[in-house]
Amino acid sequence: MGFRSFAVSRFPAALSGLSGLRVVTPPAEPTAAEAASFDALLHLLHYLPKADIKRVRDAYKFADEAHLGQFRASGEPYITHPIAVAGICAGWRLDAQAIMAALMHDAMEDCGITKTELIERFEAPTAELVDGLTKLDKLQFSTKEESQAESFRKMLLAMARDVRVILIKLADRLHNMRTMDAMAPIKRRRIARETLDIYAPIAHRLGLNQIYRELQERSFSHIHPWRHSALTKAIAKARGNRRDLVSRIESDVLKAFSESEVKVEVQGREKTVYSIYQKMRDKHLSFAQVSDIFGFRIVVHDLPQCYLSLGVLHQLYKPQPGRFKDYIAIPKPNGYQSLHTTLVSPLGTPVEFQIRTEAMHLVAETGVAAHWLYKNTGEKLGPQSAQQLGSRWLQSLIDIQDETRDANEFLEHVKIDLFPDAVYVFTPKSKIMALPRGATPVDFAYAIHSDVGDHCVAAQINGEPVPLRTELRSGDVIEIVTATGARPNPAWLSFVRTGRARSKIRHFLKNLEQDESRDLGEKMLSQALRAEGLALPSLDDDVDADALLWQQLARWAGNRNIDDLLVEIGLGRKIATIVAKKMARLLADQGQKPDAVMLTMGRYVNDDAPSQGQVLLDGSEGASVRLAACCRPIPGDEIKGYLGRGEGLLVHTAECAVGRKLFQRDSEHWIAVSWADELTRPFEAAVSLLLNNGKGVLAQVAQAVSSAEADITHIQMSDESQHRETAEMNLLLSVRDRLHLADVLRTLKRSPAVLRVWRVKPSGP
Repeated sequence: MGFRSFAVSRFPAALSGLSGLRVVTPPAEPTAAEAASFDALLHLLHYLPKADIKRVRDAYKFADEAHLGQFRASGEPYITHPIAVAGICAGWRLDAQAIMAALMHDAMEDCGITKTELIERFEAPTAELVDGLTKLDKLQFSTKEESQAESFRKMLLAMARDVRVILIKLADRLHNMRTMDAMAPIKRRRIARETLDIYAPIAHRLGLNQIYRELQERSFSHIHPWRHSALTKAIAKARGNRRDLVSRIESDVLKAFSESEVKVEVQGREKTVYSIYQKMRDKHLSFAQVSDIFGFRIVVHDLPQCYLSLGVLHQLYKPQPGRFKDYIAIPKPNGYQSLHTTLVSPLGTPVEFQIRTEAMHLVAETGVAAHWLYKNTGEKLGPQSAQQLGSRWLQSLIDIQDETRDANEFLEHVKIDLFPDAVYVFTPKSKIMALPRGATPVDFAYAIHSDVGDHCVAAQINGEPVPLRTELRSGDVIEIVTATGARPNPAWLSFVRTGRARSKIRHFLKNLEQDESRDLGEKMLSQALRAEGLALPSLDDDVDADALLWQQLARWAGNRNIDDLLVEIGLGRKIATIVAKKMARLLADQGQKPDAVMLTMGRYVNDDAPSQGQVLLDGSEGASVRLAACCRPIPGDEIKGYLGRGEGLLVHTAECAVGRKLFQRDSEHWIAVSWADELTRPFEAAVSLLLNNGKGVLAQVAQAVSSAEADITHIQMSDESQHRETAEMNLLLSVRDRLHLADVLRTLKRSPAVLRVWRVKPSGP
């Protein structure tokens, strides 16, 4: 990977059976008129039937008319670009529909052509391909980044349905990168950065290594032109210095294979400028320290000869221990197959050899495109073809999309999955799985099944229990322990590596938050309605009158259904009092009158806050209710609730200075809240202590807290305290209520080490 061919020596006629499948490239440097004509493409379409060529010609005429009068930044007619893109696709022997879509890929975006017109002229499959390639610039987005992310999502989902979409898009991006010199430097750098971050990794993920290397190389030359130029000169100089060594190795290798009567093709390989730059940057090396600039590729006729060739090479030169990799037995995630071995050359420098069959070589260079290159030969790519492995990854995009509504988040997941390297691990039943480097047992669990990931509680690697954040290594045997009541932990998001795991965890947590917000919204609406003297109508669909009432209310509020309305009330996006008053009017239209007793009870509400009905807190509210970190309210404190816009209910103590300022600025969003009589969990209180600094102080404090039946959840002590007679310590204590806290503080005061102890509260305004 990261190599380009610099020399090709003798290749026996017996191995040239697939020579007709070589990727065809357009003639060099055609004139503007030639490049704009259909003849520039025609000679590349010899593999298509005449009827298909006629359809492609019709598409060319349509595109030519649509782009008439349009010119590229270089001054060439715009139609030269679609023709060049179609030419690259023809090099992969894509079918007529794909070539037609390549010719018209900008027609909808730049020429105002509609999808309906394309369906009428060229049928639905071609129109779908063009539509998948069309950006979403015509829609309104709040930011350019959001527009770009949504366009990527559209293209990637179209690609998941039909891989030809991304092949055409990569051909489009490749030609743009080849012809960017006429653009402004800032625009060149922006496009090159986007190519390096998104399109080159996609090409690599789909096994399109030729395009992957060229996109990387051209992006690097535009982002860092000086570095690219300096390295190019250094490589040219090194090439001259090592010419004799390369010739000697090639001669020795050919002689060894001639004696063993194994027919091979020997190709010289040279690391690309960008891959050398990456190695220098990642490993902090100088150019002189990069030893594997040159290497060799051995192409043989069939699979057994790969391993036979390995033996020949190991007899010729000594192999370096630990530098052999068998990607034939265990292919890379993008379908790449080869044997890699590093040998010590006659001058003592390491030289890498890759050994593969011609079929493996074609898949290694063209990835999923090899599917079309092989179509007319009757040969098969094997069970681990890049086409199948690529489609597996494409299917995972659809799975991620189902759980990710936000386009930027979707793009983030895709970027995570475009990993350059992989580790290979085993299930307990010896099934092999490829995961990105840095993956953890949680990634492994989600790769098996989402249910396994959701209920994962522990893991064993090679029979030994390990933390869930442990990085996996190639060859590990992973066993996941699950529990029925377990659920994803938000902390997992800090260490998982795969987009699938990340999207599944986020999806679960979002649904959990939605459920909790809905329950809170229902409780708030019920209590606000009680203040109007009315009871909450049944949410059961079986009650027709109530179901109709809820539909009317949801329609009035602008929500799709009542669940969405209750979630928005719980998240503070809608005020429960206003919704309750509307419902009261709807109930009045049905003839229901307020209940006098309920109405009287509803009036006894704290006058300091607008009446929305009082919410009772018992600690079971979950993510939809948060206790403010500034004042850390506990049961027994007088409290108020702030319905932040889209943030759920935030609870402050009545005396909190931060809460008071917020109340003065936005009083409409405050509601009455109080503690329930029965509480389901302990609460955290912040406490500070002034201590006699000495040995065993921390143990004395912990002993005092424990004897008062409380727990320490967090402890902090300044470094400066080590050198003073007194020290200040800050604790977070888990207590039942205010009375329990008072008991803990009394116990701490009796400790000999404690000079003073107090509860931390926000300072006044």
